[in-house]
Amino acid sequence: MTAVYIHIPFCEHICYYCDFNKVFLEGQPVDEYVDLLIKEMEMVTKRHTMSPVETVFVGGGTPTTLNEAQLAKLCSSISRLFPMTENAEFSFEANPGDLSISKLQVMKDYGVNRLSMGVQSFNNELLKKIGRIHTVDDVYQSVNNAKQVGFENVSIDLIFSLPGQTEADFEDTLTKALDLDLPHYSAYSLIIEPKTIFYNLMQKGKLILPGEDAEANMYEKLMSTMEKHGRKQYEISNFAKPGYESRHNIVYWSNEHYFGFGAGAHGYIGETRYANYGPLKKYMQPLQNGDLPTFQQKELSLKEKMEEEMFLGLRKVAGVNKAHFQAKFGQSLDATFANAIDKTIEKGWLESTPESVRLTRRGRFLGNNVFQEFL
Repeated sequence: MTAVYIHIPFCEHICYYCDFNKVFLEGQPVDEYVDLLIKEMEMVTKRHTMSPVETVFVGGGTPTTLNEAQLAKLCSSISRLFPMTENAEFSFEANPGDLSISKLQVMKDYGVNRLSMGVQSFNNELLKKIGRIHTVDDVYQSVNNAKQVGFENVSIDLIFSLPGQTEADFEDTLTKALDLDLPHYSAYSLIIEPKTIFYNLMQKGKLILPGEDAEANMYEKLMSTMEKHGRKQYEISNFAKPGYESRHNIVYWSNEHYFGFGAGAHGYIGETRYANYGPLKKYMQPLQNGDLPTFQQKELSLKEKMEEEMFLGLRKVAGVNKAHFQAKFGQSLDATFANAIDKTIEKGWLESTPESVRLTRRGRFLGNNVFQEFL
């Protein structure tokens, strides 16, 4: 499978929890960035024979901060440089409030067929508290606009265990999210990352979080509620109606190859993982001089590839397939990771069948502890 990730680093506002590569939009050289991003894609496609692409994901930052002309320029270049398979998935990340009918129409006209919206909560007070600038009304308006333009495959992201959030509040958010009757939902527990506003507040003792028990209860409520509403959990944080699973993310969790373009983007081609410069100037300068903006390349050893196969693959509810592992690496999964498998089965975190190893329901609560055992 050929997969492509494209990064747009601009945001109209910086959320308090976000550690993705992003910059405040105002005063940035957005037009020049789009031109150089297209140049990077042209340079790479000249060096690689591209088979038809099955999934393109434009993420950020906030890709929908681009205006209609910039969106059209980017999308037309994607279509020109990456011929897609007939049923390819072409996704855009979006913020509620940015999704005007005119922007949606541009995306639709160029073949975008999936939207992923960062909603996070259906509580206006909480949205303010975490640094979001959209309101709940913006969410409803954006979903309506998307449906009006003809987008059926719409996903929303939620975050739980937010500062000051109660279990009842998260339950209310879940109810409102499911009332929209969308085919896909992602929900993540808040993680406090270094270099974020929340991290600084936490260091000063000014960030009050719900605590581990409440977080576990919210996750349990998430899993049972999604199940009840016909959204099957297929990964630790992702739920979908059958056929609407995110094919792009499945590429990552299946440890398959993908191209990464844009400031701070990562890719994995052949034996090599690579990363682009993150800061805008550092990303743009090599391209202005006719060079690629890659600052890091690492060729993976067999051991590293097998470890990645496990800690990425175990995120999927289906787990890691033993026959696939054997075919891919020429080694038995059971023999290679015997100690880690025995240890995690003993703790009730993992189960092993003749076909696969996968997290137990309890193991899903402790994913990072499980993954650590395979490193």
